Amino acid sequence: MQYRNEDFYQADGSFDTDRAKQAYYEMMERHGYPICPRLKGEEFWAIDFGLGRFTEVGMAGIFWVNNQRDNYFGHEIYLLPGQMIPEHCHLRTDEAGPKMEAWQPRHGWVYIYGEGGPTAGVEGRIPPSHQQCAVARTQKKLTVGEVGMLEKAEAKHWMIAGPEGAIVTEYATYHDGAGLRFSHPDVQF
Repeated sequence: MQYRNEDFYQADGSFDTDRAKQAYYEMMERHGYPICPRLKGEEFWAIDFGLGRFTEVGMAGIFWVNNQRDNYFGHEIYLLPGQMIPEHCHLRTDEAGPKMEAWQPRHGWVYIYGEGGPTAGVEGRIPPSHQQCAVARTQKKLTVGEVGMLEKAEAKHWMIAGPEGAIVTEYATYHDGAGLRFSHPDVQF
């Protein structure tokens, strides 16, 4: 799966969400992942985080459940080859505690990054757009069936897909978007 960044932007420079979703559907088909009707609807979203570098920084997702009352969340993350979710953290809000997360690749593999001592060679794996702002530099590779967890509440973290792309199930406490903070100053969500 080779994609060019310019394939995901219209002549006026705006992000082409429909083309992005199509790329994820193609990846799902290659992985034998079932594309249920809900994934063809408005609940399935794709984003370039406003950086204009979708093949480097972007994702798609669907919130299967986000239950504030009982404090649980089920999310599927879709990443094209080499694509990253930018570094971020989840802070306590008036509505919810800080979000805790765990991730389990279903197809492909990912590197997850958390706070702590830097893993050897990590500098060369941080995408150019995040070299100056990413502080989470402890790396762990997760393959199909393995689970990685956020080490502590409010910790900065990010992930990047391997060469086949990745489909990752996220298990978490309630997601309150008001507590989401990105390290990159230009990220839009």
